[in-house]
Amino acid sequence: MEARAREILEFLELSHLENRLMCELSTGEARRVLIGRALVHDPKALVLDEPANSLDLRALHSFRESVRKIASSGKSVILVTHNLEDVIPEINRVILIREGKVFRDGKKEDILTDSNLSELFSLPVKVLEKEGYYQALI
Repeated sequence: MEARAREILEFLELSHLENRLMCELSTGEARRVLIGRALVHDPKALVLDEPANSLDLRALHSFRESVRKIASSGKSVILVTHNLEDVIPEINRVILIREGKVFRDGKKEDILTDSNLSELFSLPVKVLEKEGYYQALI
């Protein structure tokens, strides 16, 4: 297990944190270490619920790059978020939920549209896409 833990730390580019306590880590570092802890058991999927909340821009970038690396390695990533910008390019299916029910389900580019998000939130929404990342403007 120690060898696997070191392998995951290296994969997530966190080897420099190996001998530090969790209470000594920044929020972003701690979040990435917790994901590493889950990966030690070699799961087929990783479920992340609002994982980027309260991260500064640098930590957010590092975190997203780690999740992208995990997704690119063949692991499924299930992401629950209210922030469109958290949807990494490797995510290809999106499910929109309204009042506890599936509102839309399908390919990311078909679901993350002005009309779908405007209807979901009952206000005019403009969706921008750049290099696989999405942003919603109101």
